[in-house]
Amino acid sequence: MRSRIRRTFGYSDTDVEVADAAPQSPAPRPNRVIRAPEGVCLYAIGDIHGRRDLLERLVQLIEEDAATLPEGIKPQIIFLGDYIDRGLQSRDVINFFTSGAVDRFDPVYLMGNHEEALLRFYQEATFGSQWARYGGAETLYSYGLAPPNQRASLNSHTEMAAARDAWMKVWNEFRVRLPAEHLAFFQSLKPYHVAGDYLFVHAGLRPGVALDRQTMRDMLWIREEFLDDPQDFPQMIVHGHTPMDTVHYDHRRLGLDTGAFLTGRLTAARLSGTDVAFLST
Repeated sequence: MRSRIRRTFGYSDTDVEVADAAPQSPAPRPNRVIRAPEGVCLYAIGDIHGRRDLLERLVQLIEEDAATLPEGIKPQIIFLGDYIDRGLQSRDVINFFTSGAVDRFDPVYLMGNHEEALLRFYQEATFGSQWARYGGAETLYSYGLAPPNQRASLNSHTEMAAARDAWMKVWNEFRVRLPAEHLAFFQSLKPYHVAGDYLFVHAGLRPGVALDRQTMRDMLWIREEFLDDPQDFPQMIVHGHTPMDTVHYDHRRLGLDTGAFLTGRLTAARLSGTDVAFLST
């Protein structure tokens, strides 16, 4: 059972869901063997949401674990998106990535719906008030900007015009302050990644739809249609997006968003051969 916090996001998907604890078992069905690629140990990290402190701690745990891998096994980190928003260390997280701090792990960076929102604001000043309401305000603060007062009364054309002008000022300044390497990072994010029998994506996939016909909207935003459907996909889906009390692991999906921003628990799955284990702050 999932409890919902109803908010207005400016998208048709208006729920932030916090799922109750789900068991880490059962593992995949006995007749379905799921393998990581040969010679690679994959570490998939869930939603970070502006918590560089937790990110650095988890990377340290991964470094310690990777040091114990057998010779010839290469460690690789896959990030599942939502690096920014909600947490005030949002810019710091991107600085960490662009500094090359994890380049030795041949990182794969996926797009999350919050990175999509930042890129939309970069193009559309009018999107700022919507973005700010679901976490973008903290990202703006991290870049040294204060969003206009969201609670101001807009009962007249004069007030509405003033609000538009205020957001235009923030938008212009954000485009100046966003480092070129940060913009390049956001623009380079992948929608999904396939490795061995695993498919990594931010939110999930629409059941019954071939991978080449999946929409970006679903890959970044889908919830119930993906979470609640019982049918298997060709690959085991590893995803974030829907925060839960603990990791969800069953025969079709592995959910890794453990609500790091609020819980202090950032989680990674360790996938090697047919083995699955978890690391968490």
